[in-house]
Amino acid sequence: MNNKILLFAILSMTLGGGFCYSQQKRVTYDINQLLKENKMVKAYTRQTVKELTDGNKQGLTLDGILWLKDVNFKTGTIDIDLRGRDVFQESFLGIAFHGVDTTTNDVIYFRPFNFQTTDTLRRKHTVQYISEPDFPWDKLRKEHPLVYENAVNPFPLAEAWFHARIVINTNDIIVYVNHSDQPSLTVKKLNNRQSGLVGLWSSGLPGDFANLVITQ
Repeated sequence: MNNKILLFAILSMTLGGGFCYSQQKRVTYDINQLLKENKMVKAYTRQTVKELTDGNKQGLTLDGILWLKDVNFKTGTIDIDLRGRDVFQESFLGIAFHGVDTTTNDVIYFRPFNFQTTDTLRRKHTVQYISEPDFPWDKLRKEHPLVYENAVNPFPLAEAWFHARIVINTNDIIVYVNHSDQPSLTVKKLNNRQSGLVGLWSSGLPGDFANLVITQ
């Protein structure tokens, strides 16, 4: 420790303040390998999970929720490549986090079937935040229209792979799509949970997932 840091530490403790270092932990997950090693858990007994190979994408196709074993997510960034289906009202996929179980969790998810629509309102229904069970999408849309969902920027093709970066802070959540500097969604968290399960989330038709990176 050099003299400047030592002086800062002494002054901080003298004035009653804290003094600590913080370090980010970045982990790249091979979700194919995790599945083979039984390090992922299905949320529902009848859901399907299959290995996926598509060019440089090595991942999984699944419906339901697939939790990562032994990963307690608090705050940080979740990066994931996703691909949905261009079938109206049948393709929803994203990331579940701060989960207690299958019924109590937060989710950021996308509606790929709205990516290319010419309907301006539907275009604003492409990325969504929900907090189950108290704040499902229909309640949020009715009581807080266009607050917890928004258009993505830029718009991917409906059946193309796209990248999502989900930044989860103590009190808010920010979503970026395809490495854009402009957020597609910025919302306040709707509960006091500060940690919990994290997993891949898909509802309706199976969704494709690859290249999961979690930075805490």
